[in-house]
Amino acid sequence: MTPSAVPAPGLEQLLSFTTPMDTCRGMFFNGLLEAVRTLGGDEARAKCFTAAGEKRFVDFFSYPVADFLQGVFTAAELLGPEHGGRDAVLRQLGRRATEDFLHSTVGKTMLALAGPEPFRLLSSFPSAYRASLSYGERSVARVGEQRARLMVRRDFLPVAYNEGVLIAAMEQSTARELHVEGHRLAPLDVDYELRWA
Repeated sequence: MTPSAVPAPGLEQLLSFTTPMDTCRGMFFNGLLEAVRTLGGDEARAKCFTAAGEKRFVDFFSYPVADFLQGVFTAAELLGPEHGGRDAVLRQLGRRATEDFLHSTVGKTMLALAGPEPFRLLSSFPSAYRASLSYGERSVARVGEQRARLMVRRDFLPVAYNEGVLIAAMEQSTARELHVEGHRLAPLDVDYELRWA
């Protein structure tokens, strides 16, 4: 499959697609802010906190994804020059989101039920996303012995961020030599191709 020619939407376009009903859990805001502090210090964290709406975030409460997007894009812009570029930062932030989720009660339960088999773990993703996000649809298809596709529809997060999420989650399985690549089909629709050994 060749990379998609559909351009990635910018922050303003993404914000125009969101509604007040589109939310994510506070743990992702808290993880984002802590990751930014680790990578860029207190000043960078303060700028992201301001961009995200200057609220105190309770881990399992839900907050507008529009606020989260503003924090994520601010972080990528601030930290990109010193940390390998915007996409590299987004992947790190996605990894952090997965770590935070897997330390939650829901995440621990998901891991316990899925076990270490890669496709079985990946198959648990749609329900894990439903526990964390109010928007979008996700489904999984096996496309080979050690290949799968996660089809994501109406998702606001950047491709590189979600690639980081998927890599960090699949590292909990027996998958080795993991490769994840997103292909944008429409502004909010992406297929993620996963291969492993």
